[in-house]
Amino acid sequence: MLNPDVFSGALRSRIVTDGSDHSAWMRARARGITATDVAKLSTPRSIETAAREKMYGSRFIGNAYTDHGKAREPVIAAWVEREHGILPSAALFHAESDLRHLATPDGVVERAGGALELAEIKTTNKEWRVIPRNYLRQIWWQQYVLGAERTLMVWERHENFVPVGEPEFRWIDRDESEIERLVNLAGELIDVLIARTT
Repeated sequence: MLNPDVFSGALRSRIVTDGSDHSAWMRARARGITATDVAKLSTPRSIETAAREKMYGSRFIGNAYTDHGKAREPVIAAWVEREHGILPSAALFHAESDLRHLATPDGVVERAGGALELAEIKTTNKEWRVIPRNYLRQIWWQQYVLGAERTLMVWERHENFVPVGEPEFRWIDRDESEIERLVNLAGELIDVLIARTT
């Protein structure tokens, strides 16, 4: 588990939970808009779907692919730390400007001078020519919440759940226009949730 003391006071003060207690982490996530939520926000209709999932939960409970991803994530995270110096993390952070805006990147490092870099880890059975758009939305949201300038997107391909070669990676830079759009969509989602609970 990542020691929060490795961060500056400003970043450390925005840790909602360090992720060591899964139940506490899940409860905290339920009270805000996470990168997982935002990854699904692409159209007005998607806001309705996301609102239903936030209120009533998702019927999706996982499958062989999610199980494989969970099993491989610590191994890939160790590779990320060894090759790029980004520490594995399960901590949930809130944004400086809105406590309801939450994110749990798979890796975080505060470089000399305070520059923040993140990592996001995925497994896939497909060849990627481009990063899937929903993963980019997830990354940009995490960058906004933590104040990071870039994220190392890392993916490991598998065939029938057997890893193929070394993990692949690409740096994703912060995109202010995309972040602004996501913050607006998250605001619309929050408005829908408030309207349904009052």
